[in-house]
Amino acid sequence: MSGQLNDRKPIFEQIKDWISDQIISETLKAHDRIPSTNEIVQFYKVNHLTVAKGVNQLVEQGVIYKKRGVGMFVAPDAKEKLMEERKQNFKSGYLKPMMDEAKKLGLTTTEINELINDMKGSGRGE
Repeated sequence: MSGQLNDRKPIFEQIKDWISDQIISETLKAHDRIPSTNEIVQFYKVNHLTVAKGVNQLVEQGVIYKKRGVGMFVAPDAKEKLMEERKQNFKSGYLKPMMDEAKKLGLTTTEINELINDMKGSGRGE
């Protein structure tokens, strides 16, 4: 576990993102047990309700499932669900504002692609 929390977003979202990142990177795979809320509370030194809120959102999304008395586990299709959600968030959070600005600047698709390729070539986009 990485013990780095920040003030940029609510802690429960950071906990949710941390678990999601573990699933996307396949550190946690389908049917793997995730750390318990108590383990996460002890590691991050945060309130139990805060951790539970982040974990419960993943349960509601169908990304993790609970086995009563045993723990919480990664759902079989968790990675696909998370990837789709993140692609949609990327589209609305990054691409739409970028395209809106490009339109204001009068950039063509070719110019936008050149800018993206320049970023990739500089090592900042990879």
